[in-house]
Amino acid sequence: MTRTDVNEYGEFGLIEHLTRDFPLRQPSTLRGVGDDAAVVLNGPLATVVSTDMLVEGIHFDLAYTPLKHLGYKSVVVNLSDICAMNAIPRQITVSIALSNRFSVEALDELYDGIRTACRHYGVDLVGGDTTSSPRGLIISVTAIGAVEPDRLVYRSGARAGDLICITGDLGGAYLGLQLLEREKRIWQENPDVQPEFDNQQYIIGRQLKPEARTDMIEAFRKADLQPTAMIDISDGLASEIFHICKQSRVGALIEESGVPIHPDSQMQALHFKLDPITCALSGGEDYELLFTIDPKDVDKVKYLPDIYIAGEILDAKDGVKLNTKGGNLHELKAQGWKHF
Repeated sequence: MTRTDVNEYGEFGLIEHLTRDFPLRQPSTLRGVGDDAAVVLNGPLATVVSTDMLVEGIHFDLAYTPLKHLGYKSVVVNLSDICAMNAIPRQITVSIALSNRFSVEALDELYDGIRTACRHYGVDLVGGDTTSSPRGLIISVTAIGAVEPDRLVYRSGARAGDLICITGDLGGAYLGLQLLEREKRIWQENPDVQPEFDNQQYIIGRQLKPEARTDMIEAFRKADLQPTAMIDISDGLASEIFHICKQSRVGALIEESGVPIHPDSQMQALHFKLDPITCALSGGEDYELLFTIDPKDVDKVKYLPDIYIAGEILDAKDGVKLNTKGGNLHELKAQGWKHF
């Protein structure tokens, strides 16, 4: 038997490989593996289900991540996937595996964050599981949402001529992580040194306490706006636009001038001698929404706050490109977070 390293596939290639022989057998299953969430038809509404796992040492570092913040974030990253389907989150389940280094008081802190997220987003904790782990902490959250079937939005609906839109701003979470990692290294070398965050609460908050854009889903409804395709930005803008292009069989043109970057992120990137647009394209963990709209709906977007038009969907033959502020066209590469 030959042995193939999982790194040869990457996260999404591995998922495709493992699930390739699982045809959908139930008429009520509208969408299976391959989007932000699965979709199951239940009466007049569609149920949307998404699961994410966070592993200590891979997805979070408790050296600078308070357990309350970790609990909050573990909920948010799942609710964001529900939003990406244009659905409203309703319930979550939480399963944890923990080593004996975690006390009941530590778990109380973790669940305090989970409780805060449930209260903020109006979702119910309805189940889960708890087991032991030989080392570290593993958190698995399943989020459940609901939406009318005709309001569902997949990654596969973008068409040439559609406009590319982004909510919020990008790159801040990545830069917050770089700042936290820098201070951790300094502390490891000299435990007596106090961290210097230079009033960078914004980018640190983007890393430790992101928010799911449920407000945008409600705004879409009020404006009668139906995106043609949508995905949440967890692995970086470049990776996510490639997912939409692959599923929709189209190309894309991203305008650098249209990618929203917060002034604090801009300044910190320059301080670190990083290109701000690179942080926005490849940083990840912003949990904003990337979506496309029919050009006839552009007036609906113009009057919605915190939405930026950042490009246009092209024919597949045109590829995926970035138009820089200097007017140069570059082939875009997906260089975001890699799980393997």
